Amino acid sequence: MSHFLRRQGWVSGLFALLVALFIITKIIQPGYGSGDFGSLARAVLPYAFAVAAQTVVVIAGGIDLSVAAMMALTSVTAASMMAGASEEYALFVVPFVLAMGFVLGALNGLLIVVTRVPDIVVTLAMLFVLQGAALLVLDAPGGGAAEWLKALISGTVPIPGLPDAIDAWLPKALLVLVICLCVVWIPLRRSRLGLSIYAIGSSELAAFRSGVPVKRTRILAYALSGLFAAFGGLALTMSTGIGAPIPGPYLLASVAAVVLGGVALGGGKGGLLGPIIAVFVLRLVRTDLTLLAIDPNVTAIIEGLIMVAVVMFGAFITMRGRQ
Repeated sequence: MSHFLRRQGWVSGLFALLVALFIITKIIQPGYGSGDFGSLARAVLPYAFAVAAQTVVVIAGGIDLSVAAMMALTSVTAASMMAGASEEYALFVVPFVLAMGFVLGALNGLLIVVTRVPDIVVTLAMLFVLQGAALLVLDAPGGGAAEWLKALISGTVPIPGLPDAIDAWLPKALLVLVICLCVVWIPLRRSRLGLSIYAIGSSELAAFRSGVPVKRTRILAYALSGLFAAFGGLALTMSTGIGAPIPGPYLLASVAAVVLGGVALGGGKGGLLGPIIAVFVLRLVRTDLTLLAIDPNVTAIIEGLIMVAVVMFGAFITMRGRQ
């Protein structure tokens, strides 16, 4: 345990902060219970996938400004395909949308590798392209979602042998998040591709001299980012039952959570657990501000200041590390 705490000190501190925030929330609203936690998990779901998408790219030494727009495009695509369709048709829609996100992410990486234009410029341009494509698919919120998809993140997970009081604290949305992230991240982290992603983030030149296929690794890193963004787009459709063509506030939130989660903006350092915990921290802060009846405009300002401060702190730590 002590070895784990030394290696994961930042993550452990974040988890302690999350527990402290839950205690504060319980003090502010004594009636805060399992139903409120379930609502929090459903609200966190699309943010968590956006953070996962950003994390892979940042570890590889890049950044993806098109995450939110890609989520919007995949969300409206799924909603428009499932509108009025049978429940079984969604079994085709889900893998199609995930493959679509993977291909779009790979296109981002391919453009960066081939043109040698900085990733921030390429992904900013793709943000506008994908946002326009989302509006072409649906010019206003609409579409639909299969009932079994919506049921996947509604309610709690019944576990035989456990009391109902404990089952009530295991929302389906949290289980879906854990399963989807683990299915992709754990094999990736232990694979040669995962090591290559960390290598090019630490030092692209050293990775190249060590025989790492830098260009292919960068393309695959952006492809995996697109895959996670597609998961986020599906989560949006599952949560609301419709597709929204306007990108939500997921871009800055994803960067802030990545930095707060201990991932170095320069790349090559960090993991996925810290940023996911950071998402819960940021969303719980918003919940506490709402419970304190603070004006929504002031709440938005406070959230923005927190995110900017976190990103600036991460940039400062990165610069110190390079020096």
